[in-house]
Amino acid sequence: QVHLVESGGGSVQAGGSLQLSCVFSEIDPLNCGMGWYRQAPGKERELVMAKLGDGSTRAIDSVKDRFTIFQDRATDTLYLRMNSLKTEDTAVYYCAAMSVNLTTREYACQTRYWGQGTQVTVSL
Repeated sequence: QVHLVESGGGSVQAGGSLQLSCVFSEIDPLNCGMGWYRQAPGKERELVMAKLGDGSTRAIDSVKDRFTIFQDRATDTLYLRMNSLKTEDTAVYYCAAMSVNLTTREYACQTRYWGQGTQVTVSL
């Protein structure tokens, strides 16, 4: 069982920066990606940014120019660097790991493991 432990959340003023960290207990042999989701109050959880196994990066438009995702393979740690934070970035952020689902015909890459979540609050 893969365990993800996040840290780095907190409160910051608009325009500020935060860096989230996520330590993986291990990497699933079927791993096909890792990333960060967020869930704001009253809203659905959304995938913010992810690194996929083919080397590509996915991100929602609202963060593409402000957030950076990167990985330290030596320590199995995933990071999310968030710059120029806005109030609408306020949410609980979840680290996630994707694995290939062998039970699907297309061997879909699906989110399988979750961190506990870390609160990010951006104020004016």
